[in-house]
Amino acid sequence: MTTPVLDVRSLAFAYPDGHQALFGVDLHVHAGERVALLGPNGAGKTTLVLHLNGILSGESGDGAGSVAVSGLPVTKKNLLEIRRRVGIVFQDPDDQLFMGSVRADVGFGPANLGLKGAALERRVMDALDQVGMADFADRPPHHLSFGQRRRVAVATVLAMEPEILVLDEPSSNLDPASRRELADILRGLDVTLLMVTHDLPYALELCPRAVVLSDGRVVADGSTYDVLTDEALMRAHRLELPWGFDPRTIAVDSLPR
Repeated sequence: MTTPVLDVRSLAFAYPDGHQALFGVDLHVHAGERVALLGPNGAGKTTLVLHLNGILSGESGDGAGSVAVSGLPVTKKNLLEIRRRVGIVFQDPDDQLFMGSVRADVGFGPANLGLKGAALERRVMDALDQVGMADFADRPPHHLSFGQRRRVAVATVLAMEPEILVLDEPSSNLDPASRRELADILRGLDVTLLMVTHDLPYALELCPRAVVLSDGRVVADGSTYDVLTDEALMRAHRLELPWGFDPRTIAVDSLPR
């Protein structure tokens, strides 16, 4: 088996106020996988995600265990490279868009890595092409729709050429058309994907594998279909399917692989 692109081992973490958020979490994701991270509010999902690129670490609280990206430990001395390798798209795109134009926002990260001129322009336009927003390069982000801003936020991360794309609630606040368009984009990306979501149909549509986090522990790790059709598991960890949605009515051969 190849080295996991994401290797979390026995990760425990308590915040300075004493709240224990993670209890010995293990998570191993290989290159090219698309994995949904599921769990109720307060399960520890955000705390785990913030460890993946060093926003949180044992240095910011009481922690133990390790996180590595393609064999590189997530430590203070490696943060610049880790944050290039692990791109996080936050739930609110306005947390990531702050420049005067879409082009400037997408180019901000690569420019800080030293890219300039034609090479920077190619990187920016390649990222915008991947999310279908190249025609909006010179528009101010605040003139875009919410769905368009989310796609630009994805482009700002893709411009860094990450190994892992982490998406926090990517379908939230999207209308049905924007939700479908984003799903089509995500399916076409050649990148390892970790998607934190409460949108269980979206998880089933996009991610062959699901990991369930509950009370700071991994309580399930398997095919998304198997997780969502395990009624006892779902009930025990406060996961509920939307009214009228039954995964068992979906043809298995139509699910992502």
